[in-house]
Amino acid sequence: MDAARLVPAYVALGSNLDNPRIQVGRAIGALGTLPATRCVLRSSLYRSPPFGPVDQPEFVNAVAGLLTELEPASMLAALQDLEVRLGRARPVVRWGPRRIDLDLLVHGATRIDTDRLRLPHPGIAERAFVLVPLAEIAPDLEVPGVGRVRALLARVNTAGVERLAA
Repeated sequence: MDAARLVPAYVALGSNLDNPRIQVGRAIGALGTLPATRCVLRSSLYRSPPFGPVDQPEFVNAVAGLLTELEPASMLAALQDLEVRLGRARPVVRWGPRRIDLDLLVHGATRIDTDRLRLPHPGIAERAFVLVPLAEIAPDLEVPGVGRVRALLARVNTAGVERLAA
């Protein structure tokens, strides 16, 4: 990899099916297999209540920090391919239960708003289950056009988001 071309990117991981701790752990390990990408940071695992329909199990969430040469659209495609390899079936219900969910949160200073990709990830500023683990590994990260992670976290209700023992 060409160090001069590496861009920091952050990915949220979540699962609430089929032993979620194992699913998130497998996904974190698999991030290192993405082309032209290195996983350099990972948060602790966190338990959080479901977002959206509440008649489903609690989630296990984490955030990983990557260095990548991939462009944002290629990174999104690689993450979606990885989800399929890890056994994700597209949910019938939006925000419903899932074996694994990988969301590209931030890709350098990129701001994109297309039908296929929005960066930074929409909703990042309101989701404690993303901000708590992101703040653990990158509290001073400036989310392009949104604000600093530490400040965003101070504005959300983190009740129900609990760090899991290692």
